[in-house]
This record gives sequence, structure tokens and C-alpha cells, in this order.
Amino acid sequence: MVVEILEQQKFLVLSADDGPHAIQLAAQTDRKIDMLLTDVEMPLMSGPDLGEVLKKTRPEIHVMLMSAGSIGNLLVLNYGWAYIHKPFAPAKLIEIANDVLHSKFFVAKPA
Repeated sequence: MVVEILEQQKFLVLSADDGPHAIQLAAQTDRKIDMLLTDVEMPLMSGPDLGEVLKKTRPEIHVMLMSAGSIGNLLVLNYGWAYIHKPFAPAKLIEIANDVLHSKFFVAKPA
């Protein structure tokens, strides 16, 4: 559903089922990846761990985490990354994604 929402708003999306697949996709593309949007809890690798791995090879990447759990505020404090709590309305997802990509507040920091 998240991929559909983003694609309807003309975002170019690379979609992966898990962290290792996302790392493989990122390694196989020469295109700039502006943002990683990942769930906090995933099979095989957590979202924060995935963000850390991708930042090593793509330090300019913005990271946005999502979760239905209650640890989002701690993750924002620990990593300085954006966070959206599930469930969310499509308009809220687009708003925060655009904020992450265009706001000074979410400037990508080097790893």
C-alpha cells in the first residue's frame, strides 16, 4: 500500500521485501537514492540496521522509519531520522516524505 501511495504521487520507488534485498537493490543501481522508507521491524534485519548499512555507501540518503510500535520517539532521538507512526493517512505520508526530502530539519548527516 505504501508503494502505491508514493507512486501515485510520482515518487520513483524501489521496493524490497527485506533488508538484505534492499541492500542488493541499492548496490545494483547507479541512480541516486534520495530516501529510505523502512519499517522498524522487518524479517532478517531491522529498519535502523538497514539505514546504518545504506548510509555507509550512500551517506547522503535520508532515512524515514515507520512503525506501529511505541519506540519511534526513541529512534528519532537516537538517529535523528524522520519517523511516522502507523496507521497513517496517505496525505500524512506524502507530507512527511516531502518534508524529509526538502526540509533543512532533515538534512542527511554523514555516517
